[in-house]
Amino acid sequence: MKKILIVEDDRRIAQNIFRGLASENMEAEIAYDGITGKQLALEKRFDLLLLDVNLPGMKGYDVCEQVRAYKPSLPIIMLTAYGEIEDKVEGLSRGANDYIVKPFDFRELLARIHAALRVSELLNPESPDKILRIADLEMNLGTKQVSRGGNIIDLTAKEFALLEYFMLHRGRVVSKMDLAEHVWHLNFDPGTNVVEVYINYLRKKVDKDFTAKLIHTRPGMGYIMKEE
Repeated sequence: MKKILIVEDDRRIAQNIFRGLASENMEAEIAYDGITGKQLALEKRFDLLLLDVNLPGMKGYDVCEQVRAYKPSLPIIMLTAYGEIEDKVEGLSRGANDYIVKPFDFRELLARIHAALRVSELLNPESPDKILRIADLEMNLGTKQVSRGGNIIDLTAKEFALLEYFMLHRGRVVSKMDLAEHVWHLNFDPGTNVVEVYINYLRKKVDKDFTAKLIHTRPGMGYIMKEE
């Protein structure tokens, strides 16, 4: 079953698309602002992104560009009330695969979704979105295999989820609160040290035997994964 992310702040439009996709045996998830949409697109597995241009929090063009940087083969269709050629050029130049102007007939949108999925499957039979890399560390999201310098690293399910979050947000500082919420799906409890414990587990497996360290502490802020 194909999974579609709908990022649209007009709840009526979003719900109509959601119901239409469900009737076509597609699974969908909705985000009503740009920041949430970007986080979901980066953190979860989707087959296609439907992205409105005018969004609260972060404009659709910026979401498109940032998602495209990390997921180069994810099909992105932009939805907008603007039909000017400059707007279309802007969306396509920022990484969109297609562009549809509101109001649109759902049948046309569905045809464009199917077309984008077909092209994606032809061009990416083994999608590179399944492979995350930083330095000589590689994570295969399909096989759940992690290696560094060509050596396989055995991780528990939670260690894998923690490393995946770091790699999806490489180059950015992530707080303990972020990790507790997105990896453990818990409200952060300042009295618990579960995050530090698992960071230590991960460092022993990913960094300990290598000269170049990838997981770095930012005192008072959190952690960052980057090449030294």
